[in-house]
Amino acid sequence: MGPVTTDTPRSAPSAPVSPRPAPAALLLYAARRNMRQYGMLVALGLIVVLFQIWTGGVLLKPNNVTNLVLQNSYILVLAIGMMIVIIAGHIDLSVGSLAAFVSAACAVMMVEHQVPWVLALVVALAIGAVAGAWQGFWIAYVGIPSFIVTLAGMLLFRGGTQILLGSRSLGPFPDGFQKISTGYLPAVGPDTNYHNLTLLLGLTLIGVVLVQEVRSRRRQRAYELDVLPRGLFITKCVAMVAAVAAFTMTLASYRGVPVVLLLLAALLIGLGFVMRNAVVGRHVYALGGNQAAAKLSGVKDKRVTFWVFVTMGVLAALAGVVFAARLNAGTPNAGVNFELEAIAASFIGGASMSGGVGTVFGAVIGGLVLGVLNNGMSLVGIGTDYQQVIKGFVLLAAVGFDVYNKRKVGS
Repeated sequence: MGPVTTDTPRSAPSAPVSPRPAPAALLLYAARRNMRQYGMLVALGLIVVLFQIWTGGVLLKPNNVTNLVLQNSYILVLAIGMMIVIIAGHIDLSVGSLAAFVSAACAVMMVEHQVPWVLALVVALAIGAVAGAWQGFWIAYVGIPSFIVTLAGMLLFRGGTQILLGSRSLGPFPDGFQKISTGYLPAVGPDTNYHNLTLLLGLTLIGVVLVQEVRSRRRQRAYELDVLPRGLFITKCVAMVAAVAAFTMTLASYRGVPVVLLLLAALLIGLGFVMRNAVVGRHVYALGGNQAAAKLSGVKDKRVTFWVFVTMGVLAALAGVVFAARLNAGTPNAGVNFELEAIAASFIGGASMSGGVGTVFGAVIGGLVLGVLNNGMSLVGIGTDYQQVIKGFVLLAAVGFDVYNKRKVGS
Protein backbone atom coordinates (compact mmCIF):
# COMPACT_ATOMS: atom_id res chain seq x y z
CA MET A 1 0.00 0.00 0.00
CA GLY A 2 1.47 3.26 -1.06
CA PRO A 3 1.94 6.24 1.11
CA VAL A 4 -1.15 8.23 1.91
CA THR A 5 -0.92 11.86 0.97
CA THR A 6 -3.21 14.53 2.22
CA ASP A 7 -3.92 17.43 -0.06
CA THR A 8 -3.58 20.69 1.75
CA PRO A 9 -6.04 23.26 0.53
CA ARG A 10 -4.49 25.98 -1.52
CA SER A 11 -5.64 29.52 -1.22
CA ALA A 12 -7.41 30.75 -4.30
CA PRO A 13 -5.43 33.27 -6.26
CA SER A 14 -6.58 36.77 -5.58
CA ALA A 15 -8.11 38.70 -8.45
CA PRO A 16 -5.71 41.18 -9.96
CA VAL A 17 -6.38 44.71 -8.88
CA SER A 18 -6.37 47.06 -11.80
CA PRO A 19 -4.18 50.05 -11.12
CA ARG A 20 -5.88 53.41 -10.89
CA PRO A 21 -5.45 55.30 -14.13
CA ALA A 22 -2.86 58.02 -14.07
CA PRO A 23 -4.07 61.62 -14.28
CA ALA A 24 -2.56 61.96 -17.75
CA ALA A 25 -4.43 58.85 -18.92
CA LEU A 26 -7.71 60.14 -17.47
CA LEU A 27 -7.15 63.50 -19.14
CA LEU A 28 -6.49 61.82 -22.49
CA TYR A 29 -9.57 59.63 -22.09
CA ALA A 30 -11.76 62.61 -21.21
CA ALA A 31 -10.38 64.58 -24.15
CA ARG A 32 -11.18 61.77 -26.58
CA ARG A 33 -14.65 61.20 -25.14
CA ASN A 34 -15.56 64.90 -25.28
CA MET A 35 -13.68 65.83 -28.44
CA ARG A 36 -16.86 66.53 -30.38
CA GLN A 37 -18.27 68.65 -27.55
CA TYR A 38 -15.19 70.64 -26.59
CA GLY A 39 -13.24 70.68 -29.85
CA MET A 40 -15.07 73.70 -31.24
CA LEU A 41 -14.98 75.42 -27.85
CA VAL A 42 -11.18 75.25 -28.01
CA ALA A 43 -11.32 76.39 -31.65
CA LEU A 44 -13.49 79.37 -30.64
CA GLY A 45 -10.93 80.35 -28.01
CA LEU A 46 -8.10 80.15 -30.53
CA ILE A 47 -10.04 82.22 -33.08
CA VAL A 48 -10.76 84.88 -30.45
CA VAL A 49 -7.08 85.06 -29.45
CA LEU A 50 -6.01 85.25 -33.11
CA PHE A 51 -8.30 88.15 -33.99
CA GLN A 52 -7.67 89.90 -30.68
CA ILE A 53 -3.99 90.06 -31.65
CA TRP A 54 -4.70 90.75 -35.32
CA THR A 55 -7.06 93.65 -34.59
CA GLY A 56 -4.81 95.20 -31.98
CA GLY A 57 -7.20 94.48 -29.12
CA VAL A 58 -10.34 95.84 -30.80
CA LEU A 59 -12.19 92.51 -30.92
CA LEU A 60 -12.70 92.21 -27.16
CA LYS A 61 -13.46 95.85 -26.44
CA PRO A 62 -16.74 96.10 -24.49
CA ASN A 63 -18.69 97.87 -27.23
CA ASN A 64 -17.55 95.36 -29.87
CA VAL A 65 -18.40 92.36 -27.67
CA THR A 66 -21.89 93.78 -27.17
CA ASN A 67 -22.25 94.41 -30.90
CA LEU A 68 -21.11 90.84 -31.55
CA VAL A 69 -23.96 89.53 -29.40
CA LEU A 70 -26.54 91.82 -31.01
CA GLN A 71 -25.42 91.13 -34.59
CA ASN A 72 -25.60 87.36 -34.22
CA SER A 73 -28.58 86.99 -31.89
CA TYR A 74 -31.10 85.95 -34.56
CA ILE A 75 -28.67 83.43 -36.09
CA LEU A 76 -28.09 81.91 -32.65
CA VAL A 77 -31.85 81.57 -32.13
CA LEU A 78 -32.17 79.80 -35.48
CA ALA A 79 -29.11 77.62 -34.79
CA ILE A 80 -30.64 76.34 -31.53
CA GLY A 81 -33.78 75.23 -33.35
CA MET A 82 -31.86 73.86 -36.33
CA MET A 83 -29.68 71.76 -34.03
CA ILE A 84 -32.79 70.07 -32.61
CA VAL A 85 -34.12 69.43 -36.12
CA ILE A 86 -30.82 67.89 -37.23
CA ILE A 87 -30.58 65.76 -34.09
CA ALA A 88 -34.01 64.36 -35.03
CA GLY A 89 -32.58 63.40 -38.43
CA HIS A 90 -34.20 66.15 -40.53
CA ILE A 91 -33.35 69.51 -42.08
CA ASP A 92 -35.26 72.78 -42.42
CA LEU A 93 -34.55 75.04 -45.40
CA SER A 94 -37.46 77.40 -44.75
CA VAL A 95 -36.36 79.16 -41.56
CA GLY A 96 -34.88 82.23 -43.27
CA SER A 97 -37.97 82.78 -45.41
CA LEU A 98 -40.27 82.16 -42.44
CA ALA A 99 -38.32 84.72 -40.38
CA ALA A 100 -38.71 87.22 -43.23
CA PHE A 101 -42.46 86.51 -43.50
CA VAL A 102 -42.96 87.00 -39.76
CA SER A 103 -40.98 90.26 -39.75
CA ALA A 104 -43.10 91.50 -42.68
CA ALA A 105 -46.28 90.53 -40.87
CA CYS A 106 -45.12 92.43 -37.76
CA ALA A 107 -44.40 95.50 -39.89
CA VAL A 108 -47.82 95.42 -41.53
CA MET A 109 -49.59 94.98 -38.19
CA MET A 110 -47.74 97.69 -36.28
CA VAL A 111 -47.18 100.30 -39.01
CA GLU A 112 -50.27 100.01 -41.20
CA HIS A 113 -52.86 98.80 -38.66
CA GLN A 114 -51.43 100.28 -35.41
CA VAL A 115 -51.61 96.95 -33.60
CA PRO A 116 -49.95 97.13 -30.12
CA TRP A 117 -46.49 95.66 -30.29
CA VAL A 118 -47.16 93.08 -27.56
CA LEU A 119 -50.12 91.72 -29.50
CA ALA A 120 -48.08 91.78 -32.71
CA LEU A 121 -45.37 89.75 -30.97
CA VAL A 122 -47.88 87.14 -29.81
CA VAL A 123 -49.40 86.89 -33.29
CA ALA A 124 -45.91 86.55 -34.82
CA LEU A 125 -45.04 83.60 -32.60
CA ALA A 126 -48.42 82.04 -33.37
CA ILE A 127 -47.71 82.39 -37.09
CA GLY A 128 -44.43 80.56 -36.56
CA ALA A 129 -46.16 77.78 -34.63
CA VAL A 130 -48.80 77.33 -37.34
CA ALA A 131 -46.15 77.31 -40.07
CA GLY A 132 -44.11 74.72 -38.17
CA ALA A 133 -47.22 72.61 -37.61
CA TRP A 134 -48.06 72.81 -41.32
CA GLN A 135 -44.64 71.54 -42.33
CA GLY A 136 -44.49 69.02 -39.49
CA PHE A 137 -47.78 67.49 -40.62
CA TRP A 138 -46.52 66.78 -44.15
CA ILE A 139 -43.22 65.43 -42.84
CA ALA A 140 -44.44 63.36 -39.89
CA TYR A 141 -47.88 62.12 -40.93
CA VAL A 142 -47.75 62.13 -44.73
CA GLY A 143 -44.15 60.97 -45.00
CA ILE A 144 -42.76 63.56 -47.41
CA PRO A 145 -39.00 64.11 -46.83
CA SER A 146 -38.20 67.22 -44.81
CA PHE A 147 -35.88 68.52 -47.53
CA ILE A 148 -38.77 68.71 -50.02
CA VAL A 149 -41.35 70.07 -47.58
CA THR A 150 -39.12 72.82 -46.24
CA LEU A 151 -37.86 73.70 -49.71
CA ALA A 152 -41.50 74.24 -50.68
CA GLY A 153 -41.94 76.23 -47.48
CA MET A 154 -38.96 78.40 -48.35
CA LEU A 155 -40.61 79.36 -51.67
CA LEU A 156 -44.03 79.79 -50.06
CA PHE A 157 -42.90 82.07 -47.22
CA ARG A 158 -40.58 84.08 -49.47
CA GLY A 159 -43.48 84.67 -51.84
CA GLY A 160 -45.71 85.61 -48.92
CA THR A 161 -43.15 88.20 -47.83
CA GLN A 162 -43.15 89.73 -51.30
CA ILE A 163 -46.97 89.82 -51.29
CA LEU A 164 -47.08 91.61 -47.92
CA LEU A 165 -44.35 94.17 -48.64
CA GLY A 166 -43.82 94.25 -52.39
CA SER A 167 -40.66 96.27 -52.94
CA ARG A 168 -41.11 98.61 -49.97
CA SER A 169 -39.81 98.67 -46.42
CA LEU A 170 -42.14 99.41 -43.50
CA GLY A 171 -41.03 101.15 -40.34
CA PRO A 172 -40.25 102.50 -37.81
CA PHE A 173 -41.54 100.34 -34.97
CA PRO A 174 -42.62 101.28 -31.41
CA ASP A 175 -39.83 101.72 -28.87
CA GLY A 176 -40.92 98.69 -26.83
CA PHE A 177 -40.62 96.43 -29.86
CA GLN A 178 -37.20 97.81 -30.75
CA LYS A 179 -35.89 97.11 -27.26
CA ILE A 180 -36.35 93.36 -27.87
CA SER A 181 -33.15 93.54 -29.90
CA THR A 182 -31.51 96.82 -28.88
CA GLY A 183 -32.52 97.24 -25.22
CA TYR A 184 -30.41 96.72 -22.09
CA LEU A 185 -31.13 95.96 -18.47
CA PRO A 186 -31.71 99.15 -16.43
CA ALA A 187 -28.97 100.58 -14.27
CA VAL A 188 -29.63 100.21 -10.53
CA GLY A 189 -27.71 100.86 -7.32
CA PRO A 190 -24.81 103.20 -6.61
CA ASP A 191 -22.39 104.49 -9.23
CA THR A 192 -19.49 102.00 -9.37
CA ASN A 193 -18.38 102.62 -12.98
CA TYR A 194 -19.90 99.22 -13.74
CA HIS A 195 -23.41 97.98 -14.43
CA ASN A 196 -24.40 96.63 -11.00
CA LEU A 197 -27.22 94.37 -12.19
CA THR A 198 -24.86 92.74 -14.70
CA LEU A 199 -22.32 92.09 -11.93
CA LEU A 200 -25.02 90.49 -9.80
CA LEU A 201 -26.12 88.25 -12.67
CA GLY A 202 -22.51 87.26 -13.31
CA LEU A 203 -21.96 86.28 -9.68
CA THR A 204 -25.19 84.27 -9.71
CA LEU A 205 -24.11 82.48 -12.88
CA ILE A 206 -20.72 81.63 -11.37
CA GLY A 207 -22.43 80.10 -8.35
CA VAL A 208 -24.81 78.08 -10.52
CA VAL A 209 -21.95 76.80 -12.69
CA LEU A 210 -19.90 75.68 -9.69
CA VAL A 211 -22.85 73.95 -8.02
CA GLN A 212 -23.73 72.18 -11.28
CA GLU A 213 -20.17 70.96 -11.81
CA VAL A 214 -19.88 69.62 -8.26
CA ARG A 215 -23.25 67.85 -8.50
CA SER A 216 -22.33 66.33 -11.83
CA ARG A 217 -19.04 65.04 -10.43
CA ARG A 218 -20.77 63.52 -7.38
CA ARG A 219 -23.38 61.88 -9.62
CA GLN A 220 -20.69 60.34 -11.81
CA ARG A 221 -18.82 58.99 -8.80
CA ALA A 222 -22.04 57.58 -7.35
CA TYR A 223 -22.49 55.55 -10.54
CA GLU A 224 -18.79 54.57 -10.47
CA LEU A 225 -17.99 56.44 -13.67
CA ASP A 226 -14.58 57.86 -14.48
CA VAL A 227 -14.08 61.42 -13.28
CA LEU A 228 -11.22 63.83 -13.67
CA PRO A 229 -8.62 63.91 -10.88
CA ARG A 230 -9.24 66.55 -8.26
CA GLY A 231 -6.50 68.84 -9.54
CA LEU A 232 -7.76 68.79 -13.12
CA PHE A 233 -11.33 69.26 -11.93
CA ILE A 234 -10.32 72.34 -9.94
CA THR A 235 -8.41 73.66 -12.98
CA LYS A 236 -11.52 73.20 -15.14
CA CYS A 237 -13.71 75.04 -12.61
CA VAL A 238 -11.22 77.90 -12.32
CA ALA A 239 -11.13 78.25 -16.11
CA MET A 240 -14.94 78.35 -16.32
CA VAL A 241 -15.19 80.92 -13.52
CA ALA A 242 -12.51 83.07 -15.18
CA ALA A 243 -14.35 82.98 -18.52
CA VAL A 244 -17.69 83.95 -16.97
CA ALA A 245 -16.07 86.67 -14.87
CA ALA A 246 -14.23 88.15 -17.86
CA PHE A 247 -17.40 88.19 -19.98
CA THR A 248 -19.39 89.72 -17.12
CA MET A 249 -16.86 92.49 -16.50
CA THR A 250 -16.70 93.24 -20.23
CA LEU A 251 -20.46 93.72 -20.47
CA ALA A 252 -20.69 95.56 -17.13
CA SER A 253 -18.07 98.10 -18.23
CA TYR A 254 -20.22 99.16 -21.22
CA ARG A 255 -24.03 99.24 -20.98
CA GLY A 256 -24.76 95.96 -19.23
CA VAL A 257 -26.56 92.84 -20.40
CA PRO A 258 -28.62 93.24 -23.61
CA VAL A 259 -32.22 92.06 -23.41
CA VAL A 260 -31.66 89.70 -26.32
CA LEU A 261 -28.83 88.01 -24.41
CA LEU A 262 -31.27 87.16 -21.62
CA LEU A 263 -33.57 85.73 -24.27
CA LEU A 264 -30.76 83.57 -25.64
CA ALA A 265 -29.82 82.45 -22.14
CA ALA A 266 -33.42 81.40 -21.45
CA LEU A 267 -33.51 79.37 -24.69
CA LEU A 268 -30.14 77.80 -23.96
CA ILE A 269 -31.09 76.78 -20.42
CA GLY A 270 -34.66 75.73 -21.18
CA LEU A 271 -34.15 73.77 -24.40
CA GLY A 272 -30.81 72.46 -23.15
CA PHE A 273 -32.55 70.99 -20.11
CA VAL A 274 -35.33 69.50 -22.25
CA MET A 275 -32.89 67.85 -24.66
CA ARG A 276 -30.63 66.59 -21.87
CA ASN A 277 -33.05 65.56 -19.13
CA ALA A 278 -36.65 65.43 -20.36
CA VAL A 279 -38.20 62.32 -21.87
CA VAL A 280 -39.11 64.08 -25.08
CA GLY A 281 -35.50 65.20 -25.52
CA ARG A 282 -34.22 61.64 -25.19
CA HIS A 283 -36.86 60.59 -27.73
CA VAL A 284 -35.53 63.15 -30.21
CA TYR A 285 -32.02 61.71 -29.84
CA ALA A 286 -33.32 58.16 -30.17
CA LEU A 287 -35.33 59.03 -33.27
CA GLY A 288 -32.34 60.64 -34.97
CA GLY A 289 -29.96 57.87 -33.96
CA ASN A 290 -32.07 54.93 -35.18
CA GLN A 291 -35.68 55.52 -36.15
CA ALA A 292 -36.60 51.84 -36.47
CA ALA A 293 -35.17 50.96 -33.05
CA ALA A 294 -36.82 54.02 -31.51
CA LYS A 295 -40.24 52.98 -32.83
CA LEU A 296 -39.75 49.45 -31.46
CA SER A 297 -38.86 51.00 -28.10
CA GLY A 298 -42.16 52.83 -27.93
CA VAL A 299 -41.13 56.27 -29.20
CA LYS A 300 -44.03 57.99 -30.95
CA ASP A 301 -41.94 59.06 -33.92
CA LYS A 302 -44.66 60.99 -35.76
CA ARG A 303 -45.63 63.04 -32.73
CA VAL A 304 -42.02 63.81 -31.85
CA THR A 305 -41.21 64.89 -35.41
CA PHE A 306 -44.32 67.06 -35.54
CA TRP A 307 -43.42 68.94 -32.35
CA VAL A 308 -39.80 69.34 -33.41
CA PHE A 309 -40.96 71.34 -36.43
CA VAL A 310 -43.47 73.30 -34.37
CA THR A 311 -40.58 74.31 -32.09
CA MET A 312 -38.48 75.25 -35.09
CA GLY A 313 -41.32 77.37 -36.46
CA VAL A 314 -41.66 79.30 -33.19
CA LEU A 315 -37.90 79.90 -33.02
CA ALA A 316 -37.83 81.03 -36.66
CA ALA A 317 -40.61 83.50 -35.87
CA LEU A 318 -38.68 84.72 -32.83
CA ALA A 319 -35.58 85.20 -34.98
CA GLY A 320 -37.65 87.23 -37.44
CA VAL A 321 -38.93 89.41 -34.60
CA VAL A 322 -35.39 89.99 -33.28
CA PHE A 323 -34.09 90.83 -36.76
CA ALA A 324 -36.95 93.24 -37.47
CA ALA A 325 -36.50 94.92 -34.09
CA ARG A 326 -32.79 95.41 -34.75
CA LEU A 327 -33.38 96.74 -38.27
CA ASN A 328 -36.39 98.80 -37.12
CA ALA A 329 -38.18 97.92 -40.36
CA GLY A 330 -39.70 95.07 -42.28
CA THR A 331 -37.86 94.54 -45.57
CA PRO A 332 -38.56 92.15 -48.47
CA ASN A 333 -34.94 90.93 -48.50
CA ALA A 334 -34.84 89.95 -44.83
CA GLY A 335 -33.76 86.43 -43.93
CA VAL A 336 -31.68 85.77 -47.04
CA ASN A 337 -29.22 82.92 -46.33
CA PHE A 338 -30.28 82.73 -42.67
CA GLU A 339 -31.02 79.02 -43.09
CA LEU A 340 -27.52 78.39 -44.43
CA GLU A 341 -25.95 80.26 -41.51
CA ALA A 342 -28.03 78.24 -39.03
CA ILE A 343 -27.20 74.92 -40.69
CA ALA A 344 -23.50 75.81 -40.78
CA ALA A 345 -23.55 76.84 -37.10
CA SER A 346 -25.16 73.51 -36.17
CA PHE A 347 -22.61 71.39 -37.99
CA ILE A 348 -19.70 73.47 -36.76
CA GLY A 349 -21.14 73.07 -33.25
CA GLY A 350 -21.03 69.28 -33.39
CA ALA A 351 -24.17 68.07 -35.17
CA SER A 352 -23.93 64.91 -37.26
CA MET A 353 -25.33 64.46 -40.75
CA SER A 354 -26.82 61.12 -39.72
CA GLY A 355 -28.71 62.65 -36.76
CA GLY A 356 -28.80 61.65 -33.12
CA VAL A 357 -25.75 63.74 -32.15
CA GLY A 358 -25.42 67.32 -30.99
CA THR A 359 -26.22 69.71 -28.15
CA VAL A 360 -27.98 73.05 -27.84
CA PHE A 361 -24.81 74.48 -26.30
CA GLY A 362 -22.86 73.26 -29.32
CA ALA A 363 -25.20 75.17 -31.65
CA VAL A 364 -24.45 78.38 -29.75
CA ILE A 365 -20.71 77.69 -29.94
CA GLY A 366 -20.96 77.08 -33.68
CA GLY A 367 -22.90 80.32 -34.15
CA LEU A 368 -20.30 82.22 -32.13
CA VAL A 369 -17.49 80.75 -34.25
CA LEU A 370 -19.17 82.12 -37.38
CA GLY A 371 -19.96 85.42 -35.66
CA VAL A 372 -16.40 85.97 -34.44
CA LEU A 373 -15.07 85.07 -37.89
CA ASN A 374 -17.41 87.58 -39.55
CA ASN A 375 -16.67 90.32 -37.05
CA GLY A 376 -12.93 89.73 -36.91
CA MET A 377 -12.49 89.55 -40.67
CA SER A 378 -14.50 92.75 -41.08
CA LEU A 379 -12.35 94.53 -38.50
CA VAL A 380 -9.12 93.61 -40.31
CA GLY A 381 -10.55 94.61 -43.69
CA ILE A 382 -11.04 91.23 -45.37
CA GLY A 383 -13.60 91.50 -48.18
CA THR A 384 -16.90 89.67 -48.11
CA ASP A 385 -15.81 87.47 -51.02
CA TYR A 386 -12.84 86.10 -49.11
CA GLN A 387 -14.97 85.84 -45.97
CA GLN A 388 -17.29 83.42 -47.76
CA VAL A 389 -14.34 81.32 -48.88
CA ILE A 390 -12.91 81.14 -45.36
CA LYS A 391 -16.27 80.23 -43.81
CA GLY A 392 -16.70 77.52 -46.42
CA PHE A 393 -13.38 75.97 -45.44
CA VAL A 394 -14.32 76.19 -41.75
CA LEU A 395 -17.59 74.35 -42.40
CA LEU A 396 -15.82 71.69 -44.47
CA ALA A 397 -13.20 71.22 -41.76
CA ALA A 398 -15.88 70.85 -39.06
CA VAL A 399 -17.78 68.17 -40.99
CA GLY A 400 -14.53 66.44 -41.91
CA PHE A 401 -13.59 66.40 -38.24
CA ASP A 402 -16.93 64.73 -37.47
CA VAL A 403 -16.33 62.05 -40.11
CA TYR A 404 -12.81 61.45 -38.81
CA ASN A 405 -14.10 60.99 -35.24
CA LYS A 406 -16.69 58.47 -36.43
CA ARG A 407 -14.06 56.42 -38.23
CA LYS A 408 -11.81 56.46 -35.18
CA VAL A 409 -14.66 55.25 -32.98
CA GLY A 410 -15.60 52.56 -35.49
CA SER A 411 -12.08 51.26 -35.72
